[in-house]
Amino acid sequence: MLRKVILTLILLSAAVFASAQDLRVSDIQVGGNTRIETSKVLAEISIKPGDLVSLENIDQAMQSIFKLGYFDDISVEMTEVQGAKVLTFVVHELPLIRSIVFVGNKKLKDDKLVPLLTMRTPSIYNRIKVEVTLEQMKNAYIVDGYYAAKITPDLQVDDKNEGTLTFNIVEGKKILIRHITFVGNTVFDKDQLLDEMETKERWWLSWITDRGVYNKEAMSLDVERIKAAYHDEGYQSVRVGEPQVSLIKDEYLDVSIEIDQGLQYRVGEVTISGDLMYSQEKLRKLVRLQSGDVFGTSALRQSILMLTDVYADHGYAYTNVTPLTNKDQQLQLIDLNLEVEQGARVFVERIEITGNTKTRDKVIRREIPLLERDLFSAKKVKEANRRIRNLGFFDEINVTNKPGSDETKTVLGVEVTERSTGTFSIGMGYSSSDKLMAQGSISQDNLFGYGMRLALSGTMGSYSTNYSLALSDPHFLDTNWTLGGDIYKNDREYDDYDEEKIGGSIRVGHPIGRKSKLYMTYRYEQLDVSNISNNLTETIQDEAGDSTLSSLTAQIVRNSTDYFEDPSRGGMSKLSLEYAGLGGTEKFVKSIAEHRHFFPLPWGTVFSIHGELGYVTSTDSDDVSITQKFFLGGIRTIRGFQYREVGPREEGDYIGGSRMGYFNFEYLFPIYKKLGLKGVLFYDTGNAWTDDENYFSDMRNSVGAGIRWKSPMGPLRFEWGYNLSPRDYEDQSVFEFTIGKAF
Repeated sequence: MLRKVILTLILLSAAVFASAQDLRVSDIQVGGNTRIETSKVLAEISIKPGDLVSLENIDQAMQSIFKLGYFDDISVEMTEVQGAKVLTFVVHELPLIRSIVFVGNKKLKDDKLVPLLTMRTPSIYNRIKVEVTLEQMKNAYIVDGYYAAKITPDLQVDDKNEGTLTFNIVEGKKILIRHITFVGNTVFDKDQLLDEMETKERWWLSWITDRGVYNKEAMSLDVERIKAAYHDEGYQSVRVGEPQVSLIKDEYLDVSIEIDQGLQYRVGEVTISGDLMYSQEKLRKLVRLQSGDVFGTSALRQSILMLTDVYADHGYAYTNVTPLTNKDQQLQLIDLNLEVEQGARVFVERIEITGNTKTRDKVIRREIPLLERDLFSAKKVKEANRRIRNLGFFDEINVTNKPGSDETKTVLGVEVTERSTGTFSIGMGYSSSDKLMAQGSISQDNLFGYGMRLALSGTMGSYSTNYSLALSDPHFLDTNWTLGGDIYKNDREYDDYDEEKIGGSIRVGHPIGRKSKLYMTYRYEQLDVSNISNNLTETIQDEAGDSTLSSLTAQIVRNSTDYFEDPSRGGMSKLSLEYAGLGGTEKFVKSIAEHRHFFPLPWGTVFSIHGELGYVTSTDSDDVSITQKFFLGGIRTIRGFQYREVGPREEGDYIGGSRMGYFNFEYLFPIYKKLGLKGVLFYDTGNAWTDDENYFSDMRNSVGAGIRWKSPMGPLRFEWGYNLSPRDYEDQSVFEFTIGKAF
């Protein structure tokens, strides 16, 4: 186009302006346009009828018209009509785009590419918008790891000057990071720095997990994470360069990051000034940085939080702690002064709950240990966050405070994002204990938004059939009382006999502490034991027939874990005592004590200790029924042993124990956090004993490993246990899996 503009100007110069003098034009006209209004073109021309016109004026006018983006060719004609000079700008319009199509895109479907278009149909073709679209599409492919993707626009125009714009895409293969290298790092080695980063090198499961994809935004955050790691080690002047990314043979990426570590600083003098609630000596004990320590940013941040929390727990919600530092580069020391601005004492003016589209306000409000007009407490705000999260009804919870109507008041804001709490499933499966099975279930953990729990399930397997219906209200009639119940029918075929149970229970509970609850449960059950093999011991033969159970159980439950669904710290304890003999044929007392504790470890790993002890004894002259005794073995007790095959034997048959005890030691580590995939290493030990045997005698031991996945179907466990001292009748190892409860 530019050549034609220049040529036109040369011809005009030779033919019309040979005298090199400006001409006065009588009229300005536009020709050649069919879709673009003449007025729109004239609005861009600064020349007006009656003006003296030079070549420079015409050049400026043509450039202005061209910038509209609607034309690919512009020329100028000068004519004389009855002695009047008429200047005509002749334009050739770009085609009208009737449709836009994508060809060759498989990894990114049309619905991902269409939002990236900077033009819509119908519209006039615009080269600039096409270039912007190309850039955005290429970036979208780069984000997904397709660095070698090639996109070529192709415009096909018909005789009506209307066309189809086609983006021909050659996606190529996904290109992942082969190596991440660091230059200048001596404080941390490569593995330590990679642990700080979200971006990772490719590995053998990248085809599933997408590990190794380069994302510019994520890498920018990784640079800040690397800086933070150095800051925590006292390297306050560290500089981390922009990552240099190299595309090698369109096959993989190499990333290089240059680091200038600088000097390491330690803490000099530590002082606290301003509004001191306690003595400086007492407050200084809350500061994680002491003279001589490495000056770490995390420790400084924790110190500020500790101080602000102390003040906030006394109602000073807006206390401001400002760290003032004085750096001595020669001595490599930083003096620290924490200046405290206390502010006014604050009370809760009101509590605002937002985001709950299903859950009733009262369900959330009763988990908040603060009432309107209460003195503000940071500790109680944190507790509210923990308790609301543990309801399990929300994906996100954010409890904040903001200024109220005056400086002595605050508004407590609770913002939640609802999650689906109802599930419906039906299908076929395979269980390591039940073999082939069909199952169906309907459950709702937040029935009608009131926090009630309803579950209806049924399972039919090769060796068992189970049906159950359960309903529980943790705040019956808006009180702190829990009321619930269930009915069930279980049929199971063991190797040596069949067992059929039908029954139900009613349960009430009430808190007896901030994290503890007392439950009382009445249970009634009818049991039929049949099809006992003739070659079994007499102890088992005597169990044939019907029996009834009518019992009352008292149970104390304490849960101090940080997050009920996936704990990393704290413990869960259960202590129960069941008395059977309120009618019925079963007469016994059974006590069980259980505790599990979690210890957070570096790199997001967790160590867990779980133990359970039990004892059952008859309250009349008859022995305790075998159906009430303890059988260990299997994925829920001692792994590496078959289900119900740890405990006393009589003539080669397992008869169950009146005593039992076992312990599980587990080390859990993340495999892929986004998928909720974890690995576990474990050591199990325990046994069941008769009344004639002592607790902890002849302990059975196993070790093993497994994978746990918080899948859309529910928690999955795949675990392999190795029997450390197998007997002649036992397997050396056992593989099992379950779908259901995590612990």
